[in-house]
Amino acid sequence: MFKTLLALVTAMTLAGPSLGQTAAGSYPNKPIRFIVPYAPGGSTSYVARLVGAKLTEAWGQQVLIDNKPGANTAIGSDALAKSAPDGYTISLAASTHVTVPHLVATLPFDVLRDFHPVAGLVTTQLVLVVHPSVPAANLSEFIALAKAKPNELNFAAVGTGSSTHLAGEYFKSVAGVKMQHVPYKGTAPALTDLIGGQIQLNFDTPVTSIPHIKSGRLRPLAITGTKRLPTLPDVPTFAEAGLPAYDFQLWFGVLAPAGTPRPIVEKLSTEIARILALPDVKQQLADQGLETVYRTPAEFDSLIRSDHERFGKLIKSAGIKIE
Repeated sequence: MFKTLLALVTAMTLAGPSLGQTAAGSYPNKPIRFIVPYAPGGSTSYVARLVGAKLTEAWGQQVLIDNKPGANTAIGSDALAKSAPDGYTISLAASTHVTVPHLVATLPFDVLRDFHPVAGLVTTQLVLVVHPSVPAANLSEFIALAKAKPNELNFAAVGTGSSTHLAGEYFKSVAGVKMQHVPYKGTAPALTDLIGGQIQLNFDTPVTSIPHIKSGRLRPLAITGTKRLPTLPDVPTFAEAGLPAYDFQLWFGVLAPAGTPRPIVEKLSTEIARILALPDVKQQLADQGLETVYRTPAEFDSLIRSDHERFGKLIKSAGIKIE
């Protein structure tokens, strides 16, 4: 009896990698559901549709975009966590994925345990823009102004706990200034009030602020990231502008449910790497103010864990909560 059981266990152990390889070899043989935990029309949907279309071309299986917004991305993430771990349901995750656990008291999933990182896709910078009436021509002058007028400058954010809110709070911490946070329900109303002079500054995505920068209605002071954007060649990075400690980049990546076989994860990741290297894909992403930065599953996992810790400390120190 014992020998029979031992032989069975040994056979299953030896068969494990073979079964995984077999699954990856036939994968995909049906449509793939690509969850986007945001409303249609934003950068996340754009990236998902671009990558999804290329996966469809490569594999001949339809990649279906499923926008599931709500609850600060928790609805879409929960749907992924509860999906079968077979590679046929994946999700586009953004930096919000690691901030939500620190903002919401209870979640039906664990961001570090219930998902398998597949690939990092892109990073996106934020540009610090001010109303032209703000008497600061560069970042150093702006920091001096903010220190001279504590809590007199207002910065917009697209909702409490949003990436733009955290960008402002992180800037306060690093620069040693005090400013007031003004939450908005979307990018458009925040920009409207900034252009109108009701608020003084914003940490905005380049793609939405560039038209107003070019028209002269907004003044850019610095951009996050390690290098200047081709679309804003005259705007220095925070490091170039004198604040190297301010490193705030947002990212998008692909997740699968925990337990998805590694060969399938690797096959997905390898194909995504090929897609991101295509010149037309890189250009289309650059046109959206996005920098292509492929990360392997291990590299993406490391980024998720480090940002989970970093943003957790920032949220706690700033006392940010979502009721």
